[in-house]
Amino acid sequence: MSVDNANLAALVGSRICHDLISPIGAINNGLELLGMSGDMSGPELELISDSVANANARIRFFRIAFGAASEQQISRAEVVSVLEDISKGGRLKYQWTPQEPATRAEVRLALLAGLCLETGLPYGGNVNILCADGKWTVIGEGSKLNIDDELWARVSGGSSSATVTPALVQFAMLPEAARDLGRTVRVEQTLERVTIHF
Repeated sequence: MSVDNANLAALVGSRICHDLISPIGAINNGLELLGMSGDMSGPELELISDSVANANARIRFFRIAFGAASEQQISRAEVVSVLEDISKGGRLKYQWTPQEPATRAEVRLALLAGLCLETGLPYGGNVNILCADGKWTVIGEGSKLNIDDELWARVSGGSSSATVTPALVQFAMLPEAARDLGRTVRVEQTLERVTIHF
């Protein structure tokens, strides 16, 4: 199935909205509880605080992963901050090992790869992002992998009949973004690990 740029943009919008509905709904629920109790402390406020933090982390992550890419540099501190925040509220724990700044386009590829791994690790796990001599490796490890071969064939640029839904838009975006940088995505899989190279 071919996915054109206009359709990708619509899928991205849907994906962002889908992922933000739950934390924003929790914020609303917390506010309602506060209104009924008349108390400005306790679990209700904690619910609001956690939800706001989660929504903020997702927005920062998505801004890099789905936003416009460029040769602008992103510092290690900024990327680590985003990944630490997203790790607090998610199933995956991210580790960013590059010490030097990276271009926004390269970081975008790494985060899109992380989103693909998030789909393949439904019970959680660890994502380690490495770069050596300009070659990037993103490793996802977890106790139970859920790999749809048709979907992952799309990542490597192979033919695939898998349907791209809003929740899976990263599988269409990663190979396109890599191609824009003159890179090819390669995927390796073992029983408890998926490794993405670009």
